Amino acid sequence: MANYEDIIIQQGTDVAIEIELINADGSKKNLTNYAVSAMMKRRYEDSANDPSSLSFNSVVVTPPTDGLVNLSLLNTQTDTLKSRGRYIYDVEVSYVDSDSNTIIQRVLEGQIEVSPSVTK
Repeated sequence: MANYEDIIIQQGTDVAIEIELINADGSKKNLTNYAVSAMMKRRYEDSANDPSSLSFNSVVVTPPTDGLVNLSLLNTQTDTLKSRGRYIYDVEVSYVDSDSNTIIQRVLEGQIEVSPSVTK
């Protein structure tokens, strides 16, 4: 089950979010050979190509044995966000198992509130 966390993004600023993934026993999740992806949308049914949908720049931090993921957005991306209403987001990690199946796990989800920029 994914963890839930709400996020506030300031419109027109660079955003960097670091996520630490841990196993049930408290050890760091080994993300070797994992990929990560994250997206935010206004509504669940919006397509990835919808103008109000944004994909985070998502990377597994080196070394992958530390269990860290970085998500980021550029100020040009956050400047396009609508400051009324909320967005939803989720973060997924994936890997290919020994039978060549792609295994996907949602690790974080929640809502995003956009704090409007006065200086534009």
